Amino acid sequence: MISIIIAEDQQMLRGALGSLLNLEDDMTVIGKARNGEEAVALVKDLNPDICIMDIEMPGKTGLEAAEELRGFHSKVIILTTFARTGYFQRALKAGVRGYLLKDSPSEELANSIRKIMDGKKIYAPELMDDLYGEDNPLTEREKEVLELVADGKNTKEIADELSIKTGTVRNYISTILDKLEVKNRIEAITRFKEKGWFK
Repeated sequence: MISIIIAEDQQMLRGALGSLLNLEDDMTVIGKARNGEEAVALVKDLNPDICIMDIEMPGKTGLEAAEELRGFHSKVIILTTFARTGYFQRALKAGVRGYLLKDSPSEELANSIRKIMDGKKIYAPELMDDLYGEDNPLTEREKEVLELVADGKNTKEIADELSIKTGTVRNYISTILDKLEVKNRIEAITRFKEKGWFK
């Protein structure tokens, strides 16, 4: 019998997932968590075969919990609405065995659990396309400028740090916005994070 813990902050979805998986002859849900902290505590306490984890939960996110559980017996599967390359890359680094999207058919989840128990890794195909299909369009210098923007530095501070003129910094920022197809610095940082391009 495959023992499962579900970590999901939406009560209705948590209940529905539990009911669906308990209908499978070879699966039993032994615990449910509302956030990443509860998930980590339950995994350490109950040592399930599988922990199904949402990403965006209050307190500790699913990715933070997965990072903390790296190396444990339990295999982590991320189940999320977010098909973001940055999240996916972070999940891969945390050693998750599956990354599935919530709009997948329910039987796909049960089949994926069985395959993961057999030692396979299962990732949503659209994420694999994203991961290998898109390169970071920024030059090293542009990345440097955007990283300093993300650190909260203003144009003058960036110019001082890189020993260039403020006008040059403004030119870099304008080029970055064009290349990332965004309107402002905040959107640029968000896009860059979602793609997993920050070091």
